[in-house]
Amino acid sequence: MVINGVFFRTRASCAWRDLPPCYGRWKTIYNRHRRWSLDGTWEQILDGLRAGCDEAGGKDWTVSADSTIVRAHQHAAGARYAPAVDITQRGPVKITNG
Repeated sequence: MVINGVFFRTRASCAWRDLPPCYGRWKTIYNRHRRWSLDGTWEQILDGLRAGCDEAGGKDWTVSADSTIVRAHQHAAGARYAPAVDITQRGPVKITNG
């Protein structure tokens, strides 16, 4: 249940508190994910999954992320920002009656 909860959160890109209750308490899933990240459990799980892989190139496999789960802010599109014109560089303003 905990692993599925972590997978759901990664896939849905939601806050820990927004996990559906079918995975258990969100705080338990968060605490276990954090502990497993710090003590190397996730690396051991990945090594176990790679254990029977193709020996020729399988040992160098890494985890890849699909672009559907990589989130970017809307302003991270790479457009250049043109600064506003500095009004102090324009000179004096002429006021006319009329």
